[in-house]
Amino acid sequence: MKGNILIIDDEEKLRSLLSRIIGLEDYHVSEAANVKEGLKKLEKEEIDLVVTDVKLPDGNGVELTRKIKSLYPQIEIIVITAYGTIADGVKAIKNGAFDYIVKGDDNDKIIPLLARAMDKSLLQKRILGLEEKIERKYSFDNIIGESKQIKEAIELAKKVAQTDTTVLLLGETGTGKEVFAQAIHNAGSRKLNPFIAINCSAFNQGLLENELFGHKAGAYTDAGRDTKGLFEEANGGTIFLDEIGDMGIELQSKLLRVLETNEFIKVGDSKSTKIDVRVIAATNRDLQKEASNGTFRQDLYYRLAVFPLSLPTLRDRPKDIQAMAEHFLKLFFTKVNKPAAKMSNEFIEKLKAYSWKGNVRELKNTMERIALLSDNATLTIEDLPYEIKNNTSGKASASSFNLAAMEKEHIMKTLSHTKGNKTEAAHLLGIGLTTLYRKLDEYKIK
Repeated sequence: MKGNILIIDDEEKLRSLLSRIIGLEDYHVSEAANVKEGLKKLEKEEIDLVVTDVKLPDGNGVELTRKIKSLYPQIEIIVITAYGTIADGVKAIKNGAFDYIVKGDDNDKIIPLLARAMDKSLLQKRILGLEEKIERKYSFDNIIGESKQIKEAIELAKKVAQTDTTVLLLGETGTGKEVFAQAIHNAGSRKLNPFIAINCSAFNQGLLENELFGHKAGAYTDAGRDTKGLFEEANGGTIFLDEIGDMGIELQSKLLRVLETNEFIKVGDSKSTKIDVRVIAATNRDLQKEASNGTFRQDLYYRLAVFPLSLPTLRDRPKDIQAMAEHFLKLFFTKVNKPAAKMSNEFIEKLKAYSWKGNVRELKNTMERIALLSDNATLTIEDLPYEIKNNTSGKASASSFNLAAMEKEHIMKTLSHTKGNKTEAAHLLGIGLTTLYRKLDEYKIK
């Protein structure tokens, strides 16, 4: 079926005729004789497109259009009438109708018109579905954990999400600062506008300034045209400045001006550009200490830290590790087309005992590697990487620091998984093929 159409018309013969014509085009058609019946159908059935007469026993099709659009904005409506007037046509379009046509004008036009209206309705539903999927993906509900520490962080983030306050996310690398930033954005009034993230440590200061603020044509060699920066692209939405502590002092002063005045000057420009952007920044450094010793602007620190929010490390919430590991395993086993494996009690205990200095990111990467390499229905200690498997409740043995032994075992396990395919093994290990051959020679692996 191409889609679901509801016809609302009190003239039974005309309604039935139109229903048969539309049905022959592979649409599913429902019928209603009045406004009350039509609204009940809309409530109970999945309708994509409504075709309604203007004159109905208990109402008016033009006013019905306004009501349907307020209740179901993704549904398209075609208004038909035996006696068309310009006033009715204009009002129908203003109320949200896709089109307004007169009965008998040209019956050959109705099917192409329905097709265009249906295309628009289905596109809007797909867009709505994608928006809902994105909103679910980046909502606070998707942050896994039942520990007191993570729950407190989520509650604070939910409160600040309802405002436009600048937020400074604090925490070690891998604690999920960007996930929190995205959730704050999506829970606020700016959620339908852009969320743009940039890692300040990934650029030198000249390039970072250009990325953030853009440039005018002729600002430097090869600057052939005006270019928007990320602040301008994020207008109306949120910009997430990760690793803000790596931003140079000179650029910090320009950022301070944005926070104070909501305007900036592009590279090579002489006039200001106005913007409306919420700023969420993040760092794994002690900015307060750096502000005190002069390596970070103190005035910028206080502008950023209007609402500081510290995210807990994974080792501070060990009770969340099992649920997170299960989530990642399900995700990655599905990705590699394998049935999800269960975790043995010993496997879980080893995960909980490990320090996870890379936090959630390290746990995620570990589960992805296990999903790639393991074919076991139940995961045991032997499926764990060397450093986790040989961790003894936080007291590392001398052999656990033998990096060469760890690397050799990992390479051998990867080669076993790829059945000796060195190109694939190098890809999984994240190293070049030449590097792999060198290590095979170094560790005397055949």
